[in-house]
Amino acid sequence: MFTNNQIALENLPRIENLELLGIASKYKTILVVNRIVGFVGFLIIFLILDTFVVDESFPVTVFWTITVAWCLVFVLSLVFADLSFKSRQYGLRDKDITYSKGVLVHSVTTLPFNRIQHVEISRTFLARKFGLATLHLYSAGQNGSDLSIKGLPFEVAQSLKTFLTNKLNEQS
Repeated sequence: MFTNNQIALENLPRIENLELLGIASKYKTILVVNRIVGFVGFLIIFLILDTFVVDESFPVTVFWTITVAWCLVFVLSLVFADLSFKSRQYGLRDKDITYSKGVLVHSVTTLPFNRIQHVEISRTFLARKFGLATLHLYSAGQNGSDLSIKGLPFEVAQSLKTFLTNKLNEQS
């Protein structure tokens, strides 16, 4: 006989009780380096345009206004990088993995192990230099990875991949 009992919300496991772990502190350096590269790249392009393309009728005040505004954006992006670094945390339970991130829009994603179909590790050039990796978790029916945890120490990423792969093999 079909039954569909009601579940009391207060009896559900609370994600707030999960002890989340921060990502590697070296990842903060990568966030800052990426912003510096973007800032300097824009500044170089702007200076080239100002030197070779814009004629002398272009007001100097506009040039300095854009430069100062760009510097403010850069400083704000560094503050944002620091805040976003602090918000990136992950945790494991018996049956799922949770990842928390975001400053303005904070998201907490929990992916049950039985939904994971594929686990992958990727490393950018900077991540390799700092010994870090990104763990991608894929589930059915999605184009991209459902959960990506950036800034994990490479050894931790490998351990998690092995653990999750073993979980996947136990299920099949």
